[in-house]
Amino acid sequence: MHAPVLVLKDSLKREQGHKVQHANIQASKAVADIIRTTLGPRSMLKMLLDASGGIVVTNDGNAILRELDIAHPAAKSMIELSRTQDEEVGDGTTSVIVLAGEMLHVAEAFIDKNYHPTVICRAYNKALEDAIAALDKIAMQIDINDRSTMLSLVKSCIGTKFTGQFGDLIADLAIDATTTVGVDLGQGVREVDIKKYIKVEKVPGGQLEDSKVLKGVMFNKDVVAPGKMKRRIVNPRIILLDCPLEYKKGENQTNAELVKEEDWELLLKLEEEYIQNLCVQILKFKPDLVITEKGLSDLACHYFSKAGVSAIRRLRKTDNNRIAKAAGAVIVNRPDELQESDVGVGAGLFEVRKIGDEFFAFIVDCKDPKACTVLLRGASKDILNEVERNLQDAMSVARNILKNPKLVPGGGATEMTVSAVLKQKSSSIEGIEKWPYEAAAVAFEAIPRTLAQNCGVNVIRTMTALQGKHANGENAWFGIDGNTGAIVDMKERKIWDAYNVKLQTFKTAIEAACMLLRIDDIVSGIKKQAAPGSTASKPKLEEEGDADNEQLIPEA
Repeated sequence: MHAPVLVLKDSLKREQGHKVQHANIQASKAVADIIRTTLGPRSMLKMLLDASGGIVVTNDGNAILRELDIAHPAAKSMIELSRTQDEEVGDGTTSVIVLAGEMLHVAEAFIDKNYHPTVICRAYNKALEDAIAALDKIAMQIDINDRSTMLSLVKSCIGTKFTGQFGDLIADLAIDATTTVGVDLGQGVREVDIKKYIKVEKVPGGQLEDSKVLKGVMFNKDVVAPGKMKRRIVNPRIILLDCPLEYKKGENQTNAELVKEEDWELLLKLEEEYIQNLCVQILKFKPDLVITEKGLSDLACHYFSKAGVSAIRRLRKTDNNRIAKAAGAVIVNRPDELQESDVGVGAGLFEVRKIGDEFFAFIVDCKDPKACTVLLRGASKDILNEVERNLQDAMSVARNILKNPKLVPGGGATEMTVSAVLKQKSSSIEGIEKWPYEAAAVAFEAIPRTLAQNCGVNVIRTMTALQGKHANGENAWFGIDGNTGAIVDMKERKIWDAYNVKLQTFKTAIEAACMLLRIDDIVSGIKKQAAPGSTASKPKLEEEGDADNEQLIPEA
């Protein structure tokens, strides 16, 4: 008998075979169970304490999972799913986890029967293809200019969220914001850049009903000299700069030796003339408002206020880009390169208002703004954060519809239809793949089932009735009304989902389930080796002696 050979170090832990697959499935189910109760209009909220001691109250699947600190590798990859879903389509973060969890759960029985994971994956992929084909069949085109359809769609997306109780408010905001910044790229393609051109400003205080989409931008700044400069200008001419309006300081340590007293005055004069030239170049274009991303010296400020021009300094680059988009201005890097076409004349009103105890500058009533700010008001910070998350989801849904105007029924109806189609097809599949294929069909029922559970109705009865409706492939639009748990026609109730949200949900869930099933070995406890010979070096403390002989940098 040979002595056993040790390949791995003692410190490494290795798990193999079925044990790993069971562990992965358990972990994924645990993650799915955490957020299962947050699906649907009757969803519960979760309260999380984050690392810095702040609290997050939300029912957005992605926001919850983002805050969790999880040890198990399979559970970590489940969390990645909801993040991908959030970045890609912005909605359906909860359903994707619930669906993936269910797919793995139904696969467990097959692994116990010694099915090979690749067989299960093959069946799942076949099911995915057929599911997408079924989706295409029931999807219907809509007209994106029909506002009431858009409203009902965005509403059904955020009906499941905390702000669902405010009805049309958030849906209106989302549709206004996304249609404002939508750009036609030609060939029927629309680009809607939410991240860059829609800024959400949260200002605590006031009521949620005071929230609005501005036809322009706002930012948290006041004019440089509030007493001397105008705080309200109608139809302003706006110049945006990306250079400092102050005297150029020399690069680090510049020494100038002056022999005569007059030279000093000459130097000061040169500085003043330099700034005066800059200001004259800018004032040639008769602006009413000058905004720069960099500093603005007192002298320049004086010249501007004398000319009756308001100035704002040290603005964020992103804000400056938004103003450029909204007012039709061009950001200029050097004042001597200014042209008439660079001046923004698209804005109708510049005004500085005080909200709460801070000053905000508004550039509003723009003619054709391609950037906008959503102003959110609310009682507390937590509410505002939650409203902002809901708004992000709503805007993503609006964006998806603008890009791909197709709808599928909500309320679990799509999943039931897909499930019914797959069950019918499973009878024509030969060989060993038939059973996992059928199981995938059953797994799709997890979504309507969870909806029914969250409503508190009799789950088995409701599901049986719903399966009866869908049994022979008709009544594709019947689903569960998330508020009452009754089985209703989704067309009448106007409960829709965006086509590409559903598509992404199915794809992500099934692909992730396949990936996790194919893991059969987990090696953990791998430590990064320190390079040989390198000892942990202690930080060198400064001796008193060499603290003094450092060169002292003169203050500028």
